This record gives sequence, structure tokens and C-alpha cells, in this order.
Amino acid sequence: MKDKNFINKYFKKFKFLFDSLNKNLILEIKKQILITKKKNGKIILFGNGGSASTADHIAIDLTKNAKVRSTTFNNSSLITCFSNDYGFENWMSKSASYYINKKDLVILISASGNSKNLVNVAKYCKKKKIKLITLTGFKKNNKLSKFTKTNLWINSMSYNIVEILHFIVLATIVDMIIGKDRYHSKR
Repeated sequence: MKDKNFINKYFKKFKFLFDSLNKNLILEIKKQILITKKKNGKIILFGNGGSASTADHIAIDLTKNAKVRSTTFNNSSLITCFSNDYGFENWMSKSASYYINKKDLVILISASGNSKNLVNVAKYCKKKKIKLITLTGFKKNNKLSKFTKTNLWINSMSYNIVEILHFIVLATIVDMIIGKDRYHSKR
């Protein structure tokens, strides 16, 4: 019974958070992705840990299924080289300086919204006037939320809940761009 109660409470948290999501902000993220595609720009997603996995998955789905050029820099050789030469807190911003241009859109995914390496990418984007979207959680006034009006914030202090909802929101946007939620993987 203890586990069933946990499951029920856990899923109620998801329902509450789903219901409280800013749907207009989700539509704005979709719009910015499509504007970037129209400008022949690309979507670059960044995250650490579970958020890096989300970034990889969504970048592949956007590219392959939604036909929106997207990528991440989650290459172990790049990460270790740039971390060694520039410091872990700077490897992402240094990658951005080599690969991102003004037509691109950067999406930063962070449960806490305070990861120094992601904050440094946000600073780089602001300085270079590169369009930025953030997905965060934990405290509402986290560091990343201050860099853009397009910050999708999840009101939870749970890593798993925040990361799962970030993934679901981004996967939903992919399916909205495609125009359906069922399609063959070979298109």
C-alpha cells in the first residue's frame, strides 16, 4: 500500500504541474523554432546530466522527424578537450563561440537553472544577440530565468519531475511541428 500511495501522490504532482504549465509559452517556443528554421538557422540544445540526454533526444527528433536542423555538443572528446583547456564552466560557451551564429536559436535545459556552464552560454548569447530559450525548475528566480522572457519554469524541487516535464514539453513541441503524434520513424 505504501508504494501505491507514493505512485498516486507522484502522479498527482505531474497532473498539477501539467495543468499549471504556461501553454502560451509552449506555443511561443514552437514559434521561435519555426522562425529559426525559416531563417535557415539551427537549434542548439544544451544541458547537463539528464538534461543533456533530453537535449540529445530532442535534437535528433527535431532534425529527423520535424525537419528542423538541430544539434547538441554532447561529444565526449569535445567536452573533455574544451573542459581541459577552458575549464568545465566554460566548455559550453566556448563551443557556442565556435559553432553558433546569429540565425541560430539556443535552448538551455537545467533543472536548477543555476549551472555555471549554462549561465555562461546564456551570457555569451546575450552578448552576441543570439535568441535564447530556457527550461528550468526549482526556484523561480534562478539565474537562467533572468536572461530571457522565454523561460519555461517547472514549479518543483524534484530533479526527476522537472527533467521529465522538460522532456514532455519539448517532445510535444516536436509533435506539434510535425502536426501529429503518430508517424512512422522512416519518413
